[in-house]
Amino acid sequence: MAEPRRRGAAHRARPGERSPGRALRIRVGEAPGGVSALLVRPAGATALYVVGHGAGAGMRHPFLADRGVATLRYQFPYMEAGRRAPDRPPVLEATVRAAVEEARRIAPDLPLLAGGKSMGGRMTSLAHAGAPLPGVRGMAFLGFPLHPAGRPAPERGEHLAGVGLPMLFLQGTRDALADLSLLRPLLAGLRPAPRLHELEGADHGFHVLKRSGRTDADVLEEAADHLPEWAREVVAGG
Repeated sequence: MAEPRRRGAAHRARPGERSPGRALRIRVGEAPGGVSALLVRPAGATALYVVGHGAGAGMRHPFLADRGVATLRYQFPYMEAGRRAPDRPPVLEATVRAAVEEARRIAPDLPLLAGGKSMGGRMTSLAHAGAPLPGVRGMAFLGFPLHPAGRPAPERGEHLAGVGLPMLFLQGTRDALADLSLLRPLLAGLRPAPRLHELEGADHGFHVLKRSGRTDADVLEEAADHLPEWAREVVAGG
């Protein structure tokens, strides 16, 4: 359960206004104090995306923009405690489940999506493949980490066959943690068929080289455009 840091209704942004968000605390198991979370609900939101962060970046890393999809970002316990080494998978998956449960409580009127950046997305898919996350209709991954850098192999994605939900993969073509020649055939065998959008020239952090003629902001805009479009299709499909 989350405990708001300030009481009263969450701020609702007017059309065209970016919401400052609502700070929350989410209890995870027996962890004292729980973890930080931030709910951003733009006016007219059609879905709520529960977002886990990457291994080296907390929940405030700028990977998302308000485009008609509300977001619930949350910290994993190790990041909350200021540690560099990620928690063990059972703790990470328990945190995912706690965040999804809280999303259902604070926004029961919005369809749920889940996923996240790199590790956060993979832990979400692992949690769901192990036991379905209640109410989640689809999963979106912002740079799925298929393998360690320099050691291409598909094994870390084998559990995706057990997800059984619509999935969106936003992947950079220079991502050292996801060889697209391995990811494409892996996704081709999944049902329902996932959507893969390749971000030209982007690495795992969605950064591009100066000589590409693009900027990091261009990549983030492209990613931010695709997620709400996919979300609308998932929600419309029931």
